[in-house]
Amino acid sequence: MTLAIVHYNTPVLRQKGAPVTAFDADLLKLTSDMVATMHAARGIGLAAQQIGRALQLCVIDLRETDRDFSWELDGAQPPLELIMPMVLANPKVEVLPSAKTLYEEGCLSFPEIRGDVARPDLIRVTFQDAQGTPHTLTCNGLFGRCIQHEVDHLNGTLFIDRMDKATRRPIERAITALAAMTKAAAG
Repeated sequence: MTLAIVHYNTPVLRQKGAPVTAFDADLLKLTSDMVATMHAARGIGLAAQQIGRALQLCVIDLRETDRDFSWELDGAQPPLELIMPMVLANPKVEVLPSAKTLYEEGCLSFPEIRGDVARPDLIRVTFQDAQGTPHTLTCNGLFGRCIQHEVDHLNGTLFIDRMDKATRRPIERAITALAAMTKAAAG
């Protein structure tokens, strides 16, 4: 089942998510619905806040992207098709020594709005999967960037917060218009 994606200026997008504590059938249903929603919206990542739930939970799927990244999951490099879509519960990101890269990002909560964001290239993330099993993933490129973007959501940080002023200035009008539309829709 697909879920409604909330847009910028919805308060839940600024809320830090509560830890996931129950790894049960309800969580499996929620993550399945989140993956379906992400795919329907043609996204590569979706955080619980984006569907109105303040939880430390996100999903990603990079199978349809260019594979200009590397990864190591629990000390191995399984094929991407075996690990995607990936569920990350209670993720903790550690930035590893690497250059920052600039890349144009978008967000399902900001339709049609994009801008360059500088992020560290190499990260390590510890997380639990939908069954509660702990994992450690080291990755770079788009894989690392996607995880950083989604984990930011889990902590109430949005990609526009990471933009420098020169990048944000040309899209400020679109951001303001989206905020006003979201507020009007909430009535």
